[in-house]
Amino acid sequence: MANRTDTLPTSVPETGVADLGLFGKPLFEDPSARALARVGVVDVGSNSVRLVVFDGAARSPAYFYNEKIMCALGAGMAETGHLSPTGRVRALSAMRRFKKLADGMGLSELSVVATAAVRDASDGKDFCDDVRRETGLRIWVIDGEEEARLSAQGVLLGWPGAYGLVCDIGGSSMELAEISGGRVGRRVTSQLGPLKLRDLKGGAKARSAHIKEVMDGLQDKMGAQRDRLFLVGGSWRAIARIDMYRRSYPLHVLHEYRMTVRSVSATVKFIQQSNLDEIRSACGVSSTRMALVPYAAEVLSRLVKSFKPKDIAISSYGIREGMLYEQMPQRLRDRDPLIEACRFAEAKDARMPGFGKILNNFIAPLYKSSPAPRKRLVKAACLLHDVSWRAHPDYRAEVCFDNATRANLGGLKHAERIYLGLALLHRYSNKRENTRFADLHDMVDEQTRNEAEILGKAMRFGAMLWMNKHEDRGEMRWFPKRKLLEIWLTPDMLPLFGEVAEARLNSLAASLGAEVQVKTGKAQPERKRS
Repeated sequence: MANRTDTLPTSVPETGVADLGLFGKPLFEDPSARALARVGVVDVGSNSVRLVVFDGAARSPAYFYNEKIMCALGAGMAETGHLSPTGRVRALSAMRRFKKLADGMGLSELSVVATAAVRDASDGKDFCDDVRRETGLRIWVIDGEEEARLSAQGVLLGWPGAYGLVCDIGGSSMELAEISGGRVGRRVTSQLGPLKLRDLKGGAKARSAHIKEVMDGLQDKMGAQRDRLFLVGGSWRAIARIDMYRRSYPLHVLHEYRMTVRSVSATVKFIQQSNLDEIRSACGVSSTRMALVPYAAEVLSRLVKSFKPKDIAISSYGIREGMLYEQMPQRLRDRDPLIEACRFAEAKDARMPGFGKILNNFIAPLYKSSPAPRKRLVKAACLLHDVSWRAHPDYRAEVCFDNATRANLGGLKHAERIYLGLALLHRYSNKRENTRFADLHDMVDEQTRNEAEILGKAMRFGAMLWMNKHEDRGEMRWFPKRKLLEIWLTPDMLPLFGEVAEARLNSLAASLGAEVQVKTGKAQPERKRS
């Protein structure tokens, strides 16, 4: 490792709690902790310097603050061996600003990590000293394999049970890491960053030969990789935005966006044949980033040819999120990020926190035979069913759909976002036609849309039965073969079953194609029947 300014703490056991780590203090002193106080991280990369402040549910952290400044510290390093003078000025200015922002947010400290440009530059240590002198911030300079490990842990934060190959591209380097069983395996680093490739002499032909030579070496070290490829880094995200634009893909959420080897090939060709300014404007990519996209596209083209992944997923989580994962006790790592985020949202924003669990238990008979992934989404929907109540009633259904589909949620495929959004839309509205999200509805098939409607109407009816959590509640029973929906109401519940509740129940029964029976009293133990 070059220009290490401080000795890094001993690496954290993947099954335990960090002692100090890159944050200078343990984040989870209580093994049962589930919430995260504001934590600030600065990532000093070869192309950008970014401040992220995390808050909320620890297993699915929200971005309290997120700011990126394109500094291009690594520009011209291939020729000069030192950081870009202009980049240094901009980066130092960014660090002063970030320190001031952190002080204003009441953060006790910022954790600052630097990667390829700072570790490789002859004046990397001088830059770190300047930052320390002017801001008091200490920069941890990590080597390539450590960068690969932290990026891979970021993917594990967003994808429970993820397995495959993680590829993180920065401005001056590209890292690969294996993940499986919640652990990071083999990892390697290379100089295949777009800033380095841009400075390579010999033009496109020389670049192509160089990329192939380096990629062949990486393939030899990593072995056969035929599972999912996770892409981490700003250049990959820019290419994903362009792929969305080329395909007219309606949901502009990068995390969990899927590509195929064929679509990568088509998008690389599209980039090569298109006007970059037009693409940049249409896709909302900065000019600084767009200038590097063609070089990153050449790397991606070779990457998928070499490793032949079965599919490709974009990860919005990387090194910064990996630093959080580093410190998590195993019991927190094992929690579901989706459910944790929904539970936190309910506690913060619902009118009656805790009712989501009661609602889920009430409608659970409808999903007795459903697979675990569907039950998971039902639980998430119940936890979120009331968090948008402050929206104007005329727009509440659409706000619910928009929040669910575009929220910062890990562990959620795009099709699952649509299902969840539709269910929450139907929590407040019987109809989904003529909304401004009709193009998103078509991302799932009619059966999925109908199932989301049933879930929404079940929540819509169940929400009418608010009671003290200690009071005896009624019960819902569902007999799918007989198409019979039974509702048992305790005497205390009868006053709640007014005409609006009855209308909502009948609407649910109609969507199920079922007969409905309302009974009074305590439900008897269910006999075996179809």
